Amino acid sequence: MNNNPAKLLDGGFSSQLSRHLNMEAENTTHPLWCARFLLTDPGSVISTHRDYIRAGADIIMTNTYQASVDGFQKYFELSACESYRLIKDAVHFVRRAIALENVHQSLSKKILIAGSVGSYGACLHDGSEYRGDYIKKVPLELIKNWHRPRISALVEAGVDILAIETIPSLAEAEVLVELIKEFPNQKAWVSFTCKDTKHTAADDDVEFAAKKLWNLNRDQLIAIGVNCLHPSLVSPLITSIRDANKSVSLIPTIAYPNNGEHYDTLKKCWLKQEGCPPVHSYVPEWLNCGVSILGGCCRTTVDDIRLFKQHITEYNIKINI
Repeated sequence: MNNNPAKLLDGGFSSQLSRHLNMEAENTTHPLWCARFLLTDPGSVISTHRDYIRAGADIIMTNTYQASVDGFQKYFELSACESYRLIKDAVHFVRRAIALENVHQSLSKKILIAGSVGSYGACLHDGSEYRGDYIKKVPLELIKNWHRPRISALVEAGVDILAIETIPSLAEAEVLVELIKEFPNQKAWVSFTCKDTKHTAADDDVEFAAKKLWNLNRDQLIAIGVNCLHPSLVSPLITSIRDANKSVSLIPTIAYPNNGEHYDTLKKCWLKQEGCPPVHSYVPEWLNCGVSILGGCCRTTVDDIRLFKQHITEYNIKINI
C-alpha cells in the first residue's frame, strides 16, 4: 500500500472535448487529432480543462499529445515560430482554465500542469504507438531531434511536469529521459503503453525498463507507469514497476488506462468490449497496489474522473492523510 496521498490526474481529453463541439473530437482521421483545436477552437479546449478541474483533478494535462512543430507546419501551414508558439499556447490555455475556475470557485489547492509529450509514433498516424515497430526503422537521433522543440516549448511555457506518455518502447523512453537532462530543473513522468501484463507494446520487459529508466535519471523522474491500455492490465504492471528497484527503494508509479474499449488501428475507431467492468471499479485495487498518480486516458470523461475522485478521497482518509 502507498502511504502517501494519491493524486488525481484528468481523463481523456478528446472524449470530454466532444461534449463542447458539434463534431466528434475522437475522430482520429485528422493527422493532428485533438491538437488541431488549439488553433481552431481554443475556447472549447479551455472549457474541457475546466471540466476536469471541477471534477477534482489535481493535475491537468495540456492538449499536446499529437502536437509538434513539424505537424503544425505541414497541416496548418504555420511557420516554425508560429508552431512553437501554439504549443506554448496549450500551456496558457490550462493556466487560463485554472484562473477562471479560481474566480468561479476559489480553488483551495494548486493545480499542477503536465505537458503532454506523446510518442513519435503518434505523428505517424497509423497506431504505431500501440506497436512500437517504428523504433527499428527510425534513427534514435531523429526521434530525439523531433521531440526536442515540443519539450522546449512546454518547459519554456512553465509546465510543472512533462508527461512523457504512451511510449511503446524502452529505446524511445531512454532517448526522452536523456533529452530532459538538457532541462535539469524540469520534472517528468514516463508511462508506457503495454501489450500484456509484462511487456511494453514493443515487447520490452516492463520491470527491466522501469529500473533502467529510474537509474538513468531518478533526479528528474517523479513516476514511471502505464497509460492508454486496458484497465485489467494495470495492477500487475504497476506492481512490477514499483518493485523493479525495491532493493534500494520503491519506484513511484502512475496509471491512466482507457475505459476498456479496443482501438481498431485499421478502422481508426474504438470498439466496445462486452463484459468489461466500469473503469472506476478498478480504482481501489490500483490504489492498494501503490499507484501515486491515477487518472483516465481514451474514452474516459469527467463522469469517470468524479468517481475516481471519490475512491481516492476515501483511500486518502483511510491511510490518515
